[in-house]
Amino acid sequence: MASPSVSLIVLAAGQGTRMNSDLPKVLHPLGAAPLLHHAMRAGQALDPARIVVVAGHGAEAVTKAARAFDETVDVVVQAEQLGTAHAVAQAAPLLAGVPGEAVVLYGDTPFVRTETLEAMLAARSRHAVVVLGFHARDPGRYGRLVTSGDTLEKIVEFKDATDEVLAISLCNSGVICAEAKLLFDLVAAVDNKNASGEYYLTDIVELARAQGHSAGVVICDESETLGINTRAQLAEAEAEFQKRARAEALEDGVTLTAPETVFFALDTHIGRDAVIAPNVVFGPGVTVESGAEIKAFCHLEGCHVSRGATVGPFARLRPGAELAEDVHVGNFVEIKNSVLDEGVKVGHLSYLGDAHVGEATNIGAGTITCNYDGVSKHRTEIGARAFIGSDTMLVAPVKIGAGAMTGSGSVITEDVPAEALALGRARQVNKPGFATKLMDLYKAAKAAKKGV
Repeated sequence: MASPSVSLIVLAAGQGTRMNSDLPKVLHPLGAAPLLHHAMRAGQALDPARIVVVAGHGAEAVTKAARAFDETVDVVVQAEQLGTAHAVAQAAPLLAGVPGEAVVLYGDTPFVRTETLEAMLAARSRHAVVVLGFHARDPGRYGRLVTSGDTLEKIVEFKDATDEVLAISLCNSGVICAEAKLLFDLVAAVDNKNASGEYYLTDIVELARAQGHSAGVVICDESETLGINTRAQLAEAEAEFQKRARAEALEDGVTLTAPETVFFALDTHIGRDAVIAPNVVFGPGVTVESGAEIKAFCHLEGCHVSRGATVGPFARLRPGAELAEDVHVGNFVEIKNSVLDEGVKVGHLSYLGDAHVGEATNIGAGTITCNYDGVSKHRTEIGARAFIGSDTMLVAPVKIGAGAMTGSGSVITEDVPAEALALGRARQVNKPGFATKLMDLYKAAKAAKKGV
């Protein structure tokens, strides 16, 4: 049940000009998911009552992505990007009168941990405004946090900082937590009298203190605060994400025989005692149950692999692939939008699309479900314990009964009754001596062409 005490405000309005892209910055993929989803996921673990995403550049696409993650999210558009305080102010009408805390996150800062946000909420018992800070190895252009003991006195943006302030290594992440009503009251009082002419959210610290409120800092590791502004930073973030995902999988009891070659998505779920061989890529929406094995050079997306199943090497599972227990999918097999019941074997060189295959059925090499007629997709139904001979073309829609068999090289265009043998291939005709005559004709024609 959602907590009535927390609202999330996710700032996602920036264009990200340094990305040199037509795509809004927060929609660039990290771990096969938009950057925005990473920030929303960390905040969603707080079980918030409301989530407001502040969109701007590419608002329609950002709205679609936000609601793909959580269909209940509210989206408000910041038509002009006039600063972070201005962005937060856009959420005020949607959260007017909503009690409890407000947490401000950033759609381009993907690594803030839920545990860190929980620490910020806990610090609210001591301070009216809580800011997330970090000690930077290279403070560079970060805003600095000026403190006295555990009290935060002010946040100074780089452009407005003196040399003395620039010597401070404690930097501002931008993440802020405060009681919702106080946050919006403070934001409304922010002005743009600074070097950038923007409305800085950071100014609320001094405003709060001027009103007699206290402000404090929760410090996290610098790696949590990595913001994405360039393609190079996106590549660094991908490497960091994969490093964390691999470590988590190993900690959870998954065997990765060559961890550095396995690539995960944000929502990849793998059970303990699963074995993942080298050079495996997980796209979005993959679940691999305990004890399953994914062999080398496989690509999985939008699929479910049950306990005891084996996949690969060199196999591709596309969205809608459902593998029951003890299914075997071998090399150079592609499965799309198909259910394979327990014990099915698809050894090699086959394509199953829009199909249901009954338990213990064997699919021979080179089998193809011909599921697309150029306009519509059609289904193939194969019963339990059937035997599909090698190089069978199953022209959908078609049904193969339980225990039925197709002859190798058959083109099956009609339903096959249970336990029947279906042969759908042309009659073979042998022409004695014709191979030699035909080769002589070919050679003569080639020689004549050279002589022209």
